[in-house]
Amino acid sequence: MVRAENVTKRYQRREGPVLALDDVSLEVARGEFVSIMGPSGCGKSTLLLTLGCLIRPSEGKVWLNGRSVYDLNHKEAAALRLNTIGFVFQTFNLVPYLTALENVQIPLYLSGLSPTQQRERALHLLDKVGLGDRLSHKPSELSVGQQQRVALARTLANEPRLILADEPTGNLDPALAEEMLDHLQELHREGVTVVMATHDPRLAAHAQRRLRLVGGRVNVPSASA
Repeated sequence: MVRAENVTKRYQRREGPVLALDDVSLEVARGEFVSIMGPSGCGKSTLLLTLGCLIRPSEGKVWLNGRSVYDLNHKEAAALRLNTIGFVFQTFNLVPYLTALENVQIPLYLSGLSPTQQRERALHLLDKVGLGDRLSHKPSELSVGQQQRVALARTLANEPRLILADEPTGNLDPALAEEMLDHLQELHREGVTVVMATHDPRLAAHAQRRLRLVGGRVNVPSASA
């Protein structure tokens, strides 16, 4: 479904260039659940954002459903992200002045659904994640776990076939982390492709396939890793 081909990413910093990804090649098949492990600063987020059509690589190509995403124009790439990819971020990225319902409606509005369709779909998703009674609450009025569930509902709004999850349990306590993992596993069982970046080996162990990112390069962990 998604493939990186000899992807290198360099950032220019005041102290000089930083190599975040170093000639990375990997392929994730449709319906897989893949974890990418590695310590903070190893390039996991850069890799996910590159796979998600958000950060152009310095070198190499990224293919999604057979299309070279960085050869698309801006409008085509935006449509591909909107209709195919769902992002789960550690920091949730909710709009602080919008309600839970309105946050979930954002991608539905961008997809051109009518206000009635937006509301119906958002209501269904918030009810699905157990927040049917928090529709009018703004992020500051929700617990951390509730904010993560709003973010998940927003991610699912346009029924993405690829979920890119960047440290999805990083800000959650163990019970809420388990709940988030349950949601990801349920999506996987429904046929959604999941790529999850994490530094937690216990979380990574639930994936079908584990990769390790070290020094900007991808390696397959040994069975004992």
